[in-house]
Amino acid sequence: MNIDIAFWHSKRVLVSGHTGFMGGWLTVMLKELGASVIGYALAPPTTPCFFDSVGLAALLDDDVRADIRDLARLSQVVREYRPEIIFHLAAQPLVREAFRTPVDTFDVNVMGTVNVLDAARNAAGLRSLVVVTTDKVYENFEWDWDYRENDRLGGREPYGVSKACAELVVEAYRQSFLRAGDVGVATVRAGNIIGGGDWAVERLVPDIVRAFSASATLLVRNPAATRPWQHVLEPLRGCLGLAQGLFGHPLRFSGGWNFGPGREDQRPVSWIVEYCARRWGEQARWKIEAGPHPYEAQRLGLTCSKAELQLGWKPVWAIETALDHTLDWYRAMIAGSNMLEHTRSQVRQAFPEPEELLLTSAE
Repeated sequence: MNIDIAFWHSKRVLVSGHTGFMGGWLTVMLKELGASVIGYALAPPTTPCFFDSVGLAALLDDDVRADIRDLARLSQVVREYRPEIIFHLAAQPLVREAFRTPVDTFDVNVMGTVNVLDAARNAAGLRSLVVVTTDKVYENFEWDWDYRENDRLGGREPYGVSKACAELVVEAYRQSFLRAGDVGVATVRAGNIIGGGDWAVERLVPDIVRAFSASATLLVRNPAATRPWQHVLEPLRGCLGLAQGLFGHPLRFSGGWNFGPGREDQRPVSWIVEYCARRWGEQARWKIEAGPHPYEAQRLGLTCSKAELQLGWKPVWAIETALDHTLDWYRAMIAGSNMLEHTRSQVRQAFPEPEELLLTSAE
């Protein structure tokens, strides 16, 4: 399924979490496609941040600063703006933060999703709703094969469980309130995303950039852990294609979807750190951080054959290319480059050939 420029032109789209890393990149992509975008989120969670680096406020049709847990405000915005498509990305997205603030994590990730679904079920004109969760929604058995969309949901730590609960919320609302209508509802379980503009604390690539740019020693807590690393633009291409499909064929495309790299790009943390250190230069140093540390799965992997077969989606960039683009983004920011133009350039490069941006049907 190619990204249809004609489809997206002037579409009314609401993005929750637009001030965050993934939501910010999605907003840039939508504006490049000519969509009308309203953002709903709290202030950017970090300083610096992607939102300010690219001047995202100037691109938006409206920038609503409000809490996803405020159902009355969210419902008002949905009624007034009448979005045709909603992308829900507002969340507490950090595994280790969830150990420190489990109540807030469940509140934001579960009840925030409840509020989005409740506002959506009465939304006039809504056709597509895409809820982004995580690859950590699956109950992890530490087995050698990758997780499929019909594998068991669950987990052992608050973040993953909160997102698994959000998946159940989506399915309950879809079956109870939205199935009989014209609204397609899907969840996206994306692998570990990387890319320029992520400044979250205790996330690997931002920690790498902070340490290496300051000539400090990077502390790595779990070097043997393997993750399905991918550039943020990969699952976002999937989100766009999925929203197109839901718009025209809500029953066909509703449900859960994995977006992740091929098995060859599922690499251990130590490999990622070593590659970035070589690319950064001689001042890059790292060592293992002494424990104990909160529980984290040792291996995660996703099977994405459903997206490949039904959406025609597949990764474009190998892990090396994804890391190169990521580090180049941070270096450009440090050098004072125009980060909106740099970001737009990477968005265009995320499509393998110009003909990928074709005027096609949502089929």
